[in-house]
Amino acid sequence: MVFTNPRPTETAIQPYYDFPEYYSHNNEGKSLTSVIYGQVRNLAISKKYKLVESLNTEKSILDIGCGTGDFLKYVQDKGWTVKGLEPNKKARTQASEKLGVKVLKSLEKLDEKQKFGVITLFHVLEHIHELKKGLKSIITSLLSNGYIIIAVPNHESKDAEKYGKYWAGWDVPRHLYHFNDSSIEYLAEKYDLEIIDKKPMVFDSYYVSLLSEKYQNPEASVISNYSKSVIAGFKSNRAASKSGNYSSNLYILRKK
Repeated sequence: MVFTNPRPTETAIQPYYDFPEYYSHNNEGKSLTSVIYGQVRNLAISKKYKLVESLNTEKSILDIGCGTGDFLKYVQDKGWTVKGLEPNKKARTQASEKLGVKVLKSLEKLDEKQKFGVITLFHVLEHIHELKKGLKSIITSLLSNGYIIIAVPNHESKDAEKYGKYWAGWDVPRHLYHFNDSSIEYLAEKYDLEIIDKKPMVFDSYYVSLLSEKYQNPEASVISNYSKSVIAGFKSNRAASKSGNYSSNLYILRKK
């Protein structure tokens, strides 16, 4: 397990989520990168829904770190019972208005009696301050035949190796933990879960490489950053096709 140390407290870290560049909390970005992010997010929403629909469990979902609620709104329109959790106040307000359902601020606000067929954490596990306590709460909220979907960056990917300390997947200080296959397998075993599938998140290598190029070469032109990130992303995915170490991986887990 790799972790960020020292780290801000839960209160002190909140301003780090309010930057305009933190696109998952903002539907109003006008930069080229934010527009691309928005378009890819829209495509990803339908893919996420196909994934949860394929699991053949009760049509109730808890999306932890739901951002502005776009994914949950899509699922809600398909007839599912939805619940969201989002610590950021601005994003939480937008999500609540969009869904017509109160979005919770923290795991502590979950109703212990309410259980879900699917619980999703798309690039969220790495943000949870009290990881042990949080995982126990998440598992308690899962139906016996339900599924947990976890997507996390992989610090053993080729793009992580290429960019080193400039790798955007570190996302310090927002990312408190940094995962690979071994750490996810360890967590699954520790909390009596089994990993039933692992899927690559192929686009992430391009997006993370683009951000990493900007961090590494802030004075470079947009064309330079974009062209280099496409090459880096392609090489990362090509290497991962043999090693399995994609820039981000998605894991589907259930109770043993």
